Amino acid sequence: MLSYLLNSFLSNFKVIKILKVILIISPVLLISIPTLAQEPTHTFEIGKENFMLDGKPFQIRCGELHFARIPKDYWRHRIQMMKAMGMNTICAYIFWNFHERTPGEFKWDGEADVAQFCKIAQEEGLWVILRPGPYACAEWEMGGLPWWLLKNENISLRTKDPLYINAAQKYLAEVGKVLSPLQITKSGPIIMVQVENEYGFFADDAEYMGLMRSAILDAGFKVPLFDCNPPYHLKKGLRDDLFHVVNFGSNPEPSFKALREILPQGPLMCGEFYSGWFDTWGNPHTFGETEQYLKDMEYMLKTGASFSIYMAHGGTTFGFWAGADRPFKPDVSSYDYGAPVSEAGWTTEKFFATRELISKYLLPDEPKIPDPPALNPTTTFPKISLTQFAPIFKNLPKPIVTENPKTMEYYNQSRGSILYRTTLPAGSECKLSVDAVHDFGWVFVDGEKLGVMDRRKQNYRMTIPERKNDAVIDILVHAMGRINFGPEVHDRKGLIGEIKFTDVSNNLIQVNDWQIFNLAYQDDYLNNIIFEETNTKSNMPGIWKGQINIENIGDVFLDVSKWGKGYVWINGNCLGKYWNIGPTQTMYIPAPWLKKGTNEILVLDLLGPEDPILQGLEKPILNELHPEKDFTLSKRKDVILNINSIEAVQTGSFSNSEDMQTVEFPNSVNGRYFCIEILSSYSKTNEAGIAELDLLDKSGMLISHQNWTIAYVTSEELISENGSAENAIDGQTFNYWHSAKKDKTKFPYFLVIDLHENVDISGLRYVPISGKNIGSKIKSYKIYIGNSIIREE
Repeated sequence: MLSYLLNSFLSNFKVIKILKVILIISPVLLISIPTLAQEPTHTFEIGKENFMLDGKPFQIRCGELHFARIPKDYWRHRIQMMKAMGMNTICAYIFWNFHERTPGEFKWDGEADVAQFCKIAQEEGLWVILRPGPYACAEWEMGGLPWWLLKNENISLRTKDPLYINAAQKYLAEVGKVLSPLQITKSGPIIMVQVENEYGFFADDAEYMGLMRSAILDAGFKVPLFDCNPPYHLKKGLRDDLFHVVNFGSNPEPSFKALREILPQGPLMCGEFYSGWFDTWGNPHTFGETEQYLKDMEYMLKTGASFSIYMAHGGTTFGFWAGADRPFKPDVSSYDYGAPVSEAGWTTEKFFATRELISKYLLPDEPKIPDPPALNPTTTFPKISLTQFAPIFKNLPKPIVTENPKTMEYYNQSRGSILYRTTLPAGSECKLSVDAVHDFGWVFVDGEKLGVMDRRKQNYRMTIPERKNDAVIDILVHAMGRINFGPEVHDRKGLIGEIKFTDVSNNLIQVNDWQIFNLAYQDDYLNNIIFEETNTKSNMPGIWKGQINIENIGDVFLDVSKWGKGYVWINGNCLGKYWNIGPTQTMYIPAPWLKKGTNEILVLDLLGPEDPILQGLEKPILNELHPEKDFTLSKRKDVILNINSIEAVQTGSFSNSEDMQTVEFPNSVNGRYFCIEILSSYSKTNEAGIAELDLLDKSGMLISHQNWTIAYVTSEELISENGSAENAIDGQTFNYWHSAKKDKTKFPYFLVIDLHENVDISGLRYVPISGKNIGSKIKSYKIYIGNSIIREE
């Protein structure tokens, strides 16, 4: 009967132009029959000179915002903010690890409902540029790659390694199932899809890029595909079957000139036009340079170039998702970015300046830019004291017993802390050493805190005092986010390599089995810990609990300035990370996560609070540094520069150019330390700066930054902006090392990199500083390489 009705129904149609035919067979039975897709209501293509929307030239004005960094209840509000700023498109990253948290299990609902995010954009009259990765960067844990890839010790990420390719293809296929129906070719909002992300920063493998392109095509995407790179990496991994855009933060003219070298015809576009920059712990907040930003945007508006503002709205990296810059600079949870729309979705001076500028360049047939939506209400609450405390050491899960301790990934642990415990025989003073600690390892002897091993300083040894009896040794390792940039994304957590105890004669001291306690701070753990009442402070790691009474629901900023280092949960929602060294001293609580009346709050503190109090503020504290509170006091050891007896391996001058410059030494030189002596700059003052330094091995290949640290620097700007010396080796070129601006230090400046192993160095790559500090480009220099360039005080 059903077949007869269906055949009769279809026979009456000569042309089928509907998406679905709904047959009502009975009052309770509905059958959906897919037929031919309707004709798209719009068209988008890449022309010889312009992007073409419905056959007309279209300048893309795109604002990047990440749905994973915005509470779902606020998605529409933030998208409306984009339109009110003059955007006609939004750009959306998809973070692989946000959707496939366990292999083969995909999450596309709730806060991960990217399809709904795109549909809201379409409802609000905006187009969508999709960036599904599989690698993203974005200061997100492991650049968006899933942690569980690292369970295989031999995997090679972002390469043609089948272990990686197969997993990436499966992920992209799932992306296609969810989002390919939302392409403009199917009357949806998605007009372009990006393949990979800034792959030229990582490698030069066009075949790999081809595999990623094919995976996206196989996933059902028919819209134009493109790649992006900074100006000096545009030719790496280059393919003719991808469109190309260039990423930069300032000076568009030379960047577009570089793009034209690989794109003889077609529209010009900046794929990431930086409105500000991200923050890392212990460094000043970045506000961005509004004047330069507007100047460069106007250049693009005048010349018809398209652009995507990164970020137009940064939001918050909630939970454990914040990543780390290389070689190891953990990112803060606030992703305010100095963007036109603030972390909490507020308009700023930069917002209104952007809106005003764009309004001057609207085409005659473009509608007037709408007014911004009303700001969401805010609230506050008075100081409260937390008096319930659950010590970590009294709330340990069941241990794993082993003779050979491994990393978190080996134990199927994604995040949090891991406790390694063993018994050390009685004896005289001895040394504890490991190959590496990722990231911080607090050592306890019979429950008493002895010290901390810190990845920033790479101090992985500690003296254990004399013991009259056997002693319990605990090493509590806490993992910050995995590095999200460069080959360093292979960032396994916990104790790395062999753990050794040696006596004064360097003889190995044998220990029995190790107990491994996995502390991922998941709900099943947090819901079962036992709290005890206390009226005293504690410097032991533990979780505090309290209640906040809210009368008027609204966004609020939690003041955590009296706490040490850890995480906060409100009504089961993890707000992210805090650390008393700053720059952020508050945590954003969105109103949808609060309820009227009593709200439960949990605070994990690994260090112990100065005072276990919390307060709700109306405004955030984004730029308050307290280096004196750092648990290792400084990020560098105290050393003395020692180059008087060392001959320079190279003396020369850089050109007064914004291009990346390569210097090849007459012969490769072996050494642990690399020192650049800066004799002069192109500045009229005594200022100098470096956007990025790379070193080349004896084969001319880039040397990994994995173990690098800054051993010594004469001067660095840490007050008016983040001009930390670490910026010169982090792989990013929009931020930079800059000499201090208000002190009286003069040339020469010295910057010393500790490679932590002897390496053959054949040359260097130097990226000059740009933007407002463009005059600080280095002019003359000397290079030193050796093993005795510095010595400890």
